[in-house]
Amino acid sequence: MIPFRTTGYNGYACKYSPFYDNKIAVATAANYGLVGNGRLYILSITPDGRIVQDAIFDTQDGLYDVSWSELHENQLLTCSGDGSISLFDTTLQQFPIKRFHEHQREVFSVNWNMVDKSVFCSSSWDSTVKVWSPVRNNSLLTLTSIKDFTTKTELPPVPNSQMPPLSTKPIAENTANDCVYQATFSPHDGNTIISVNSASHCQVWDTRSAKPLVLDFISHGGLEVLSCDFNKYRPTVIATASVDKSIKIWDLRMIPDLQHHSVAHKNKVGPSPRNKLIGHDFAVRKVQWSPHASDILLSCSYDMTCRVWRDLTDETAPFMSGMRMRHGDALINQFDAHSEFVLGCDWSLWGRGFVASTGWDEMVYVWKAI
Repeated sequence: MIPFRTTGYNGYACKYSPFYDNKIAVATAANYGLVGNGRLYILSITPDGRIVQDAIFDTQDGLYDVSWSELHENQLLTCSGDGSISLFDTTLQQFPIKRFHEHQREVFSVNWNMVDKSVFCSSSWDSTVKVWSPVRNNSLLTLTSIKDFTTKTELPPVPNSQMPPLSTKPIAENTANDCVYQATFSPHDGNTIISVNSASHCQVWDTRSAKPLVLDFISHGGLEVLSCDFNKYRPTVIATASVDKSIKIWDLRMIPDLQHHSVAHKNKVGPSPRNKLIGHDFAVRKVQWSPHASDILLSCSYDMTCRVWRDLTDETAPFMSGMRMRHGDALINQFDAHSEFVLGCDWSLWGRGFVASTGWDEMVYVWKAI
């Protein structure tokens, strides 16, 4: 285990470079991301087993996610609470080389396309997913869907006289699903995006289609879904993580598409997953499939742990059963060094089994997961 302290800044996300085996980018925010500045750390692992700081970039608002460019080894993206996305060059100082600002609320994730390396996507609390090109100022595509109230409990209206003034800004009606916590491109198809939101929906988008939303299902029984990821070896298999403390593994081929809308939405609980991993004590903040194995995935949680799982799903069995899932055998490692919420984790593309994690304890750890 190798530690590094981001003094005064709480970690939100970390990402290994796809070009260098020893570089890690860490997105952080002051005051737990509630108010104050953000800071982007560029770190290197030295041959003698230490983590050193190569560069830092201060921002006016907290940073929530980071993604390295797939085109340029020195460039990377960050997203922040003011609704902006910034493109930094690590060889320059202080300021980003480009800023994108179309989102109306906090941008919670950014992801660079691994197949079509000329575009990236972002997701925001304004209910949208946007696709961008780094050479254009405006987004190429905005993805949104009609709001679904079937998974939410609406509170009775409060008379205006009893409501305190929360903001001086006019509040526009939100006709789409609520906060989109994460959106990510498929590593197999550069035109496919999955996203998850606070209405418990997992949505699959095809950016080539006139109607991009091709699949929409309730994945965690109405509870907020915080993270999602494509399996790197099985194109139709994804994982989702939720505030219900579980990780679910899905095969998209087994879920009714939007042409069977009535079938898909009569059951408000949603379809059955291929597998369900249970073990975290609080909400699961991040889930990531291993780049080196088709059955290994990593998660981090508000219970201050990172856990490594093995998907023991029997490929020959089409439906979930207790015998197939074997919960007790799925957990293969647990990392307990963090002393606060763990919000970010990432697999090393170079060192097989190595992982970086960061959290609100102002620490970054590099450790051996398997």
